[in-house]
Amino acid sequence: MNIIHPESLSFWTLIVFVCLLLLLRAFAWKPILKALKDRETSINNALEAADKAKAEMANLQADNEKLLAEARQEREAILKEAREIKERIVSQAKDEALEASEKLLAHAKASIESEKKMAIADIKQQIANISLDIAKKVLTKELASEVKQEKLVESLLNEINIK
Repeated sequence: MNIIHPESLSFWTLIVFVCLLLLLRAFAWKPILKALKDRETSINNALEAADKAKAEMANLQADNEKLLAEARQEREAILKEAREIKERIVSQAKDEALEASEKLLAHAKASIESEKKMAIADIKQQIANISLDIAKKVLTKELASEVKQEKLVESLLNEINIK
């Protein structure tokens, strides 16, 4: 076998191929395999992080729904309390207004009754004064004649129109 002849070409091809494989193994495969392994590790880490983020998002969503439910309950409680306070204030205002109107009505009735009594007392006083005036005039006239006294009383009574 002559190494230079074309039939030995397959021998040289085999030797070049083996050398190329050894060179690639020594210089290229280790970095390529390392890069692939690093890439695989980073993809796995990213997938784990995505799973953790997904689980955390689910937890946050559950917490948010819980907080929303609590906020709704608190809002309903506040609205219920506000309605009760409003009803109590309205009821209290009605009671106070009714009480004030009753007091005002009682005061007005008392005032009217007082003025009525004062008017009656004034009328009685005027009647007493008129009676005294009549008696005075009758006494000052001649008391000797009864006919004159009766005529005088009748004329004075006619002058005074009592209604």
